[in-house]
Amino acid sequence: MAATSKVLLDVLSEVLLAEGADALYNGFLPPGDRGRRRSKFVLYSRPKANGVKPSKRYVVEQPHSSQAILDSKQHSISYTLTRNQAIIVEYQKDEDTDMFQIGRSSDSPIDFVVMDTIPGDKTGDSKVLQSTISRFACRIIAERNNPRVARIYAAGFDNACNIFLGEKATKWQELREIDGLTTNGVLIMHPSGSFVGGEPNIGRWREVSVGGGVFKLRESRSAQQKGSVVEDETNELQDGTLIDLCGATLLWRSAEGLAKSPTKHHLEQLVDELNAGRPQCPVGLNTLVIPRKITMNGKQQPYVYLNCGHVQGHHDWGKESGSRRCPMCFEVGPVVTLCMGIEPAFYVDAGAPTYAFNPCGHMASEKSVKLVLVNDPNFRMGQMVSRLSARFVPHHWKTRQDLLDSSFKITWTKLDLSSTPDVPKVGPFSRLLND
Repeated sequence: MAATSKVLLDVLSEVLLAEGADALYNGFLPPGDRGRRRSKFVLYSRPKANGVKPSKRYVVEQPHSSQAILDSKQHSISYTLTRNQAIIVEYQKDEDTDMFQIGRSSDSPIDFVVMDTIPGDKTGDSKVLQSTISRFACRIIAERNNPRVARIYAAGFDNACNIFLGEKATKWQELREIDGLTTNGVLIMHPSGSFVGGEPNIGRWREVSVGGGVFKLRESRSAQQKGSVVEDETNELQDGTLIDLCGATLLWRSAEGLAKSPTKHHLEQLVDELNAGRPQCPVGLNTLVIPRKITMNGKQQPYVYLNCGHVQGHHDWGKESGSRRCPMCFEVGPVVTLCMGIEPAFYVDAGAPTYAFNPCGHMASEKSVKLVLVNDPNFRMGQMVSRLSARFVPHHWKTRQDLLDSSFKITWTKLDLSSTPDVPKVGPFSRLLND
């Protein structure tokens, strides 16, 4: 069957924020991609269409005893108005679409199981006590005759083919149509411009409703009052659209976009080219090897000082209460292992991996690292906070703060180049240019 040309990746919560060998994700889940809980999920046209579309709506006095609710083969959405009154919207089969559902539940209606993931630097002392991801979080309807068109809707159908919006859920009626929002909401953010090969900028977060409407964000994640309607945006997914489920964030990639992205083989070749230059630690004078994944080979493993950006091998010099003093420029700051970011779907171009993320230390291309994901002053990602070796390539290596929490607040610091200490002419990777 022809592919629907789409790929979903659990990007922010399960990959980019990881650090430390104990919980390194780097494009895949630590236990491996198994069953329906995977780091990526490819959508193909189903052998038989399973999409649904609204057919009729009516008011019932006893919603839980209505025929539509009791019929486990009848898809329906129940909007509870009072304890004894609800509006039920019945859905009928749609032979022109396929439906894919995402959520925390492991029940059979869910195609892509998504769980809360703790950032790698917090896995040692934290556990997810109560998930904020809905068991049936959202559904995607893809057109079979036009695979490029796929739309996202809040909430998914359960085992009995029902969706329930309780009495306290946010809902409204307009022109005889009813719609609503889920408790923690499903947020989307479309890119502005081409995600791959151009100069992508990501827009603003919007909330998508159960019926597929697009709205500005509520004052808080679960506020009762919905945001205003966004007329010039739709729920149609684009290459590079982010989907936030309040505990996990997904990246939507199209087949056309992935065809322009680097392959895993290409990324591995870039690592081989860097290692072919035999970069040398300026302290221990030993050869460093940039790994494709974190290894236990301490002598060859490169480390990066996040404040100044110098790259060196492991040594015991300069420890100061959890931080280290860089022997090149004497700046004190955190140190993390340096490792190639190996998931190609996160890349916006096929450039050399001359930049790295802060605080995880994953290497990527300049455009991929410097991508500004949000233009809201209260929600920023992609701000550069420190620089790496200036001698590895003509441009400075840099890192970025990329921490996302469920309330959509980013802790970030913008690099002030005027106050950054000078980088010595002889950098840790100078041999790559001198050879």
